[in-house]
Amino acid sequence: MKARFITFIFEALPEIPNHWRLYLWNLYPPFLFSGIRIRRISSDFTLCELTLTLHWWNRNYIGTMFGGSIYSMCDPIHMVMLMQLLGPGYLVRDKGAEIRFLKKGTGRASARFEVSPRTVAEIWNEPAEVQERRFSVLVRNDDDEVIAEVVKVLHIRRKPAKAR
Repeated sequence: MKARFITFIFEALPEIPNHWRLYLWNLYPPFLFSGIRIRRISSDFTLCELTLTLHWWNRNYIGTMFGGSIYSMCDPIHMVMLMQLLGPGYLVRDKGAEIRFLKKGTGRASARFEVSPRTVAEIWNEPAEVQERRFSVLVRNDDDEVIAEVVKVLHIRRKPAKAR
């Protein structure tokens, strides 16, 4: 579901302006039903900012943000950014993840995802067909305190020449 919905938004609708794609992505069910909103995507896909607002439907038993909602906010972002940045010659897949909860999530949480042009160039210039890369993001509250740290491990593979 995740890959098909996101592929539809970014590839099947290339003529739609970025702000409309952003609106459509906010309708992605795991985001919509968790209170997650994409606030900004840079036109070159090197930056993405999201927020998660605490609501009655994403509270856990003790009244703070459900950890699964915090993780859902972070799950597809680095993968989708890399898919856009690397282009059709690469396959990018989730391989693993770690999340550390450091503080209670109350109110609103935000995360800023970045992939530098240098990282993209390193992946392009790597002679190995298969790579694994780790990407980290800090989830912060409105007081700019870190409430969680998420590390994603991505499997990156160059497609065979005939499949490009």
